[in-house]
Amino acid sequence: MTQDARFKDGADKPLRLRALDSDDLTVIAAITQDAVFPVAEMRWDRKARRFALLVNRFRWEDGQQSAQRVQAVLAFEDVIAVQTQGIDKTDADLVFSLLSISFIPGADGAGRIEMTLAGDGAIALDVEALEVLLRDVTRPYAAPSGKAPRHPD
Repeated sequence: MTQDARFKDGADKPLRLRALDSDDLTVIAAITQDAVFPVAEMRWDRKARRFALLVNRFRWEDGQQSAQRVQAVLAFEDVIAVQTQGIDKTDADLVFSLLSISFIPGADGAGRIEMTLAGDGAIALDVEALEVLLRDVTRPYAAPSGKAPRHPD
């Protein structure tokens, strides 16, 4: 009898996840909640139809045993248009915090991915199909704040 993977099973290994539907995206959204990234780490390769972020994500899968972050690539495939709100791309010192990622389905598998950022920023990606990849690319490191992000009510 096989057993499904458990959340804690990923605690000591780099994550490599792929979302091909809304349920999968919910998992990636939870894992990347509170990820931070500078504006300089956003890239849209129009020819390859890929939008990518290099983020510093909190390691929620560590069960908050220690406050750690890890750099990860968050890549969105089949992107046909990108729109931003509240993002000054000329301010290289600007750092964003990713609050949520959602998918609004359209016709024939297409749709819109919406990323909500702290401070009223947003990124919208029109996609032909939902395909999102998350891959850790560094070893974990101690979070500079020394604690887990919090969202008071």
